[in-house]
Amino acid sequence: MATPAKAAIVLLSGGLDSMVAAGLARESGHDLYALTINYNQRHFIELEAATTLARTLGAKRHVILPLDLRQFGGSALTDDIAVPKEGVGEGIPVTYVPARNTIFLSVALGWAEAVGARNLFIGVNALDYSGYPDCRPAFIEAFETMANLATKAGVEGDRFTVHVPLLNMSKADIAREAARLGLDAGQSWSCYDPTPDRQHCGLCDSCRLRAKGFTEAGLADPTRYATRPAP
Repeated sequence: MATPAKAAIVLLSGGLDSMVAAGLARESGHDLYALTINYNQRHFIELEAATTLARTLGAKRHVILPLDLRQFGGSALTDDIAVPKEGVGEGIPVTYVPARNTIFLSVALGWAEAVGARNLFIGVNALDYSGYPDCRPAFIEAFETMANLATKAGVEGDRFTVHVPLLNMSKADIAREAARLGLDAGQSWSCYDPTPDRQHCGLCDSCRLRAKGFTEAGLADPTRYATRPAP
């Protein structure tokens, strides 16, 4: 069994944010148990990125769990709905996957209780993000409360903590943290709609936010874009 004081379940999507969150978890002395959900998303390349990152970060174990959310649909990432390419707009976009972070954190919580980990890390961000409701501080606080009501460990006083080290960072801050941690941002994947030749499209919200972060941080962007995102 893992040592509770050191073990952390890290949701590792393969994206820049999850990479930096995992890097910060490692820096703070945690043993990493990386969890990637294969939810039959449009951007399968991120699963390969997650595998690379788990290895680079020295995860004790990396689980890629199949959970086919295409059975539900309701999102441009899990249904036959076009990924928007017009830029980051107002409101909740169609790339929102219904209850995704709730589902993912719940799975992470189950693994955490099973292995004796009491720390969960997720790379949600409430500043430079696409308007997803499950990236807000109120959601994280509510989930942590629920986790400690819904589990044997929590009821017995062995409490869980949901860590969100990127919550109040801009994308530029996150890019700088990747550099400070010595992580290769080129190993991460952000694009929602990869091109057939495995490049970032450069036009979806995620590509635009990624490029904006590197530009504002004054750092070279290692990403291969099919179309360079407009500033």
